[in-house]
Amino acid sequence: DFINHKGAAAVIPVDKDGKIIMVRQYRAAIDKYTLEIPAGGLNPGEDMKTCAARELEEETGYRSDKLEHLIDLYTTVAFSNEKIGIYYAKDLIPTQQNLDEDEYVTIEKYSLEQLVQFILDGVIEDSKTISAILTYKTKLGL
Repeated sequence: DFINHKGAAAVIPVDKDGKIIMVRQYRAAIDKYTLEIPAGGLNPGEDMKTCAARELEEETGYRSDKLEHLIDLYTTVAFSNEKIGIYYAKDLIPTQQNLDEDEYVTIEKYSLEQLVQFILDGVIEDSKTISAILTYKTKLGL
């Protein structure tokens, strides 16, 4: 079996205090709440960076003119071609959260150290979030 995916993008939003803005949301596929970086699927004709910027504002209520690419990854190579472009954003500008009609997320802020510990403790289990946080820490030498 194979799932053809349109592609997606995700972003690590870093506020002026160095805290990373995360979203907590219910995921029916695993029947529990998860702590993740903001992410979403590409719209037709949309590139990954534009998608990451859009999802940042929609899910967190912040925007940024400074998105930097971190890594691209395939989420589940055994049965899907879903590819996610992952970015990080600084110099966040408060705007307004604009969730989809069926989207319910809460915003939480954590230090990088807390998030790495959440990964090691099994609190964060989402593959894109794990990859993003550890890549961010490594690439930026934090």
